[in-house]
Amino acid sequence: MRSNTAGNTLAMAGMALVPLAAMIGGGVDVSRIYLVQTRLQQACDAGALAGRRQMASGSWTANSNAASISANNMFRANFDTDAYGSFDGTHAFSENAGTVSGTASVKLDMAVMQMFGFGTKSVSVECDASMSIPNTDVMFVLDTTGSMNCPDSGTTSCGNNGNIEATDARIKGLRSAVKCFYETLAKRDSAEDCGSTPAAGSANTAHLRFGFVPYSTNVNVGKLLPNDFLADNWTYQSREAVTRLENVVVDYTPGTPYVYATTYYYDGNWSGTSIVETHNDVRNSSSCNSLQPDDYDDMSGSEGPKFGESTWTSGDEQITRWYTDVSGTRYDYSTDYHSRQDRCRILLRTRGLIERREYRQVDSPVYEQQQVFSHYDYKPVTFDVSPLKAGGSTWNNSLDLPVGNRGLDTGVSWDGCIEERQTVRTTNFNPIPANAYDLDIDRLPTTGDSTTQWGPILREAVWDRYTSEGYRTTDTVSTATDLRKYFGYYCASEARKLQRWDTPSQFDSYLDGLDAIGSTYHDIGLIWGARLLSPTGIFASENEATANGGAIDRHLIFMTDGDTVTDRLQYTSYGVEWYDRRRTSSSSAPSNSELTTQVNSRFLAMCNAIRNQNITLWVVSFGNGVSSTAITNLQNCATSGKFYNASNSAELLENFRSIANDISQLRLTN
Repeated sequence: MRSNTAGNTLAMAGMALVPLAAMIGGGVDVSRIYLVQTRLQQACDAGALAGRRQMASGSWTANSNAASISANNMFRANFDTDAYGSFDGTHAFSENAGTVSGTASVKLDMAVMQMFGFGTKSVSVECDASMSIPNTDVMFVLDTTGSMNCPDSGTTSCGNNGNIEATDARIKGLRSAVKCFYETLAKRDSAEDCGSTPAAGSANTAHLRFGFVPYSTNVNVGKLLPNDFLADNWTYQSREAVTRLENVVVDYTPGTPYVYATTYYYDGNWSGTSIVETHNDVRNSSSCNSLQPDDYDDMSGSEGPKFGESTWTSGDEQITRWYTDVSGTRYDYSTDYHSRQDRCRILLRTRGLIERREYRQVDSPVYEQQQVFSHYDYKPVTFDVSPLKAGGSTWNNSLDLPVGNRGLDTGVSWDGCIEERQTVRTTNFNPIPANAYDLDIDRLPTTGDSTTQWGPILREAVWDRYTSEGYRTTDTVSTATDLRKYFGYYCASEARKLQRWDTPSQFDSYLDGLDAIGSTYHDIGLIWGARLLSPTGIFASENEATANGGAIDRHLIFMTDGDTVTDRLQYTSYGVEWYDRRRTSSSSAPSNSELTTQVNSRFLAMCNAIRNQNITLWVVSFGNGVSSTAITNLQNCATSGKFYNASNSAELLENFRSIANDISQLRLTN
């Protein structure tokens, strides 16, 4: 019967199965597509990252296409062939301007949706990976001591190699490593052959600055500082002229000139003889001779100008001598007698004559009481050094100090190395004593308070002092003799504040100009590396944040090729340590061993202070001559996991490249 609808339910249920199957099948196939696409994207991303990491700062094709091979291997490791029922898979990676790009695609047959007319689905993905450098400041603290002139391998000590760089000198390896570090991080091509060239267009444009503190016995940072950071007055182991009151001749009262002596000289030859008189009736020659006039000199000529003037002193009198010439004529008579004629003739000849007069004038002294040089007192002397200040952060290279011959002013040059501010005598630097301003990274100097300021190292104003027996002494030594200078002095190459180095040739030129000379004082290098890097110290306005206020990652890279080497007779940042004794006992001369302990203790205290400022501290030991004790200190200095040990230049370059890659951060850009 038509009114019976009991069988409709089954028909309706059958009809509903078709759309329900489509919904369920579609869900299954979409899930498969999503799974394949997700895994394909992960594999593409992994391949791009692996290729970019392998590429580092080099080119895509370097080392026989190692980056491309690495990318493809990583892709295959993450997406098997025909994975999840896919087929006809393809993938490819390429590089442009430092960015590795990848594409991957597969085909996937629909499992359920085929019955509804949906066949094969193509799935494709894209991926990019680039090396991203965060806002970064890097301060290099580099050992440029004399031993860096030695060959870069081997254990035989060469001292300083005569202060001449060996063919394979460590300093050359250091220059190369830092240049390649620059290429890796800044992505700019230096003059160094680093094995590959940064890709065109990949140069870093983020906030990236590099600074340098080369160190040896001293650091050359003074001319980087504002004038107010250095004291106006500083004390040196110097000398001071001592005077006494004496009558000093200040002028002369002129005396009266007088003729002291006269000398005559003939001028020219005799004239011809002429007859001037004739007498007759002269009976004999005797009578003729009696008629001869007397010879005479006629000096009626004018007196000529002064010549040959000279002056000298005799006693306190001043004597001046000069000459004049007066011209005249000598008249010379003779007779000619003829007895037969009883005739007597008077004959005359003449000759020029010079009268040379020597004049003298004796001037009487005029006296005045004055202080005159007596002797030097060799002792600590405080000098006004403010003439070095030329305003702002501009400096003069020299000043005049009264340390010259007999206490006269003489020019004293300044190369830029500095003496440290107030310190304390202790061996315990955990914690750093509050009054040890030399170890305070961030303390700003107070104008007028020399305990918080620094002073210029003035080598030419400093003397050793010793007794007449030749023994050194801290007592005042009084002598008119110029004492000698037996202390050593070395000033490292000038440091550089943090700055952009967008021109590779300038970066190269700075490194090429580093000189290796002096002893190894690790503490002073690290102290100033920290000061120039700190975001809260003397250059906080420059270091606190980027120009846009962004945060900055900070890294200090400390490299040394050896143990601490001190010398109590060297002029250091703490004065001439034998005499000044600013960080050792004031009652006795320090030994080199005591100074080495001081340097090492202060070095480790500074390492701890740097790490506490959220600065990553990388430490690299270079060469085979570093003792196990020094290695331990260097390891303890570094941030955890940031210590490297290079036995030669090749390893040093790889260490620096590894550090640069670690500072860089790989990221996906798509």
